[in-house]
Amino acid sequence: MQNNTREITIIQAINEAICEEMQRDEKVILIGEDVANAQGVFKVTDGVLNKFGPERILDTPISEAGITGVGVGMAMTGLRPIVEIMFCDFLTLVMDALVNQAAKMHYMSGGNYQVPLVVRTLMGAGKRAAAQHSQSLHAWVAHIPGLKVMLPSTPYDAKGMLKTAIRDNNPVIFFEDKMNYQIKGLVPEPEDDYTIPFGKADLKREGDDITLIATSSMVLVALEAASELGEEGVSAEVIDLRSLTPIDEDMLVESAMKTSRCIVIDEGYQSFGVTAEVASVINEKAFYHLDSPVQRMGAMDVPVPFSPILEDQTIPNVEGIVRVTKQLLDN
Repeated sequence: MQNNTREITIIQAINEAICEEMQRDEKVILIGEDVANAQGVFKVTDGVLNKFGPERILDTPISEAGITGVGVGMAMTGLRPIVEIMFCDFLTLVMDALVNQAAKMHYMSGGNYQVPLVVRTLMGAGKRAAAQHSQSLHAWVAHIPGLKVMLPSTPYDAKGMLKTAIRDNNPVIFFEDKMNYQIKGLVPEPEDDYTIPFGKADLKREGDDITLIATSSMVLVALEAASELGEEGVSAEVIDLRSLTPIDEDMLVESAMKTSRCIVIDEGYQSFGVTAEVASVINEKAFYHLDSPVQRMGAMDVPVPFSPILEDQTIPNVEGIVRVTKQLLDN
């Protein structure tokens, strides 16, 4: 990280990335529901309309399929649109545009068309928003060849990864966890431009006894669990996956080989999800170095409850990670 830094939130980091890229490239356009006058549902686009005007910051009707379809068309004709889908639950409405159009257009056109589209969307439970506004569906789009999927967990990563996504010539789905928005961290000054490449996980904490691989808000949960385990003499390594596609297999496998035990932690539904894919990679490439089977901790396979007490039980937590770690170490 550069020397000139200041502490900002993830919301501020994303806002800065959007503004800097719009300033750098006049082809960057922002469209979505309430992104202009209302400045976004969580005020992520605060001030952007005043800086760049209504020709580049476009409020849209409430039609996720329409918004994304327009974004695909913009990208195919030379613009670099950022499409905001308020909650990833509504990716259900945009799958044709993403899966059948954006992801395949470069291939089906023989390389004649590119789709430099960024879809920003919110994931995560914990905000008491009930079953239709609290899911984490990143595994869905990671399943599709042609789509890149990113999940930042810190302000530094959020800014650098979003700038990378906007500059990329392929469609990128950028997941922002609503529970992380007010997290603060050090980020370089605006004049210090930086990007973070796709497919590079981040070693958040070194350890020797067990590897905790986590995504998005679960990275902070894993770090807290690692600190608690450290007080009991357990050295836990924490890896932030950062991007699902492409995935950094090398770092995951090397860490699992070193510690010989591994837990994969993700807020998406556990069945058929990210935890299964990561565990499979480690089992295939580090099997003979493991002292215990790779353990998975994902969200319960139930609709996210509205009740706070029940909702908190559906996603991985510090207590659960500590408990599973101790069980693995006892085997």
